[in-house]
Amino acid sequence: MKEIIKIRNLNFSYDKQVVLEGINLDYSSDEFLAIIGPNGGGKSTLLKLILGLLKPQSGEIKLFGKEPSEVSKFIGYVPQNFLSNQSFPMMVLEVVLMGLIDKKIFGFYSQAEKQMALAALEKVGMKEFASARIGELSGGQRQRVYIARALCANAKVLVLDEPTASIDTKGQAEIYEILKNINTSGVGVVLVSHDLNIVLNYATKIAYVSKNLHIHKTHEDTAKREFIEHLAKSHSHFCDVEIALGECECKIKSNVFKLKR
Repeated sequence: MKEIIKIRNLNFSYDKQVVLEGINLDYSSDEFLAIIGPNGGGKSTLLKLILGLLKPQSGEIKLFGKEPSEVSKFIGYVPQNFLSNQSFPMMVLEVVLMGLIDKKIFGFYSQAEKQMALAALEKVGMKEFASARIGELSGGQRQRVYIARALCANAKVLVLDEPTASIDTKGQAEIYEILKNINTSGVGVVLVSHDLNIVLNYATKIAYVSKNLHIHKTHEDTAKREFIEHLAKSHSHFCDVEIALGECECKIKSNVFKLKR
């Protein structure tokens, strides 16, 4: 277990509009961290701060004990819709090789680097598609290739923005299983998601972000049915995660049903 992210008293604003306030977070490599929250709550902004694309107005954020911009080579970033033009004539192996960020000449790679790319594809179950055109793949398959691209340069932590958006249920489960295995191998996994239901099956830590940040630890016996039933009551909650994890103290919990612990 190695500490990867340490955030203390972080604040960030856009044009005097406070987006994140008093953020504190500790994240270690053995944890599968999911960042969730409402639209406009600050999830994407927090991700950009972690990646070093933005700087906080106040507070501190460290990755591996350093400024995010100093350790970018250790971060494998998988953005949403990485390759928007699916007709772009690139082979899967070429897409993965793009993960070798220190290359100055596109297309010039050694045999050792190609073997690294093939090994990354094997980790995500896509080695047999190395010679296929990226545009020929399904959405879930492409996303696996993008994960392999992030792994190619031996990243110590993967940072993913909505990795299963617009992917069918089967494809989502396959991607989360891959991420779980990657995390078990010692690589950190930090992702933004809007799908609490699937996140609860895989994340070991959930950060609920809505201007402030609240951490929740997950557990295996979370009662999904009761969670959905509870939300159907349209009851107002400080944090939906509290319901799903059996931490909600509202009257509906005691009068209508009890969450399993």
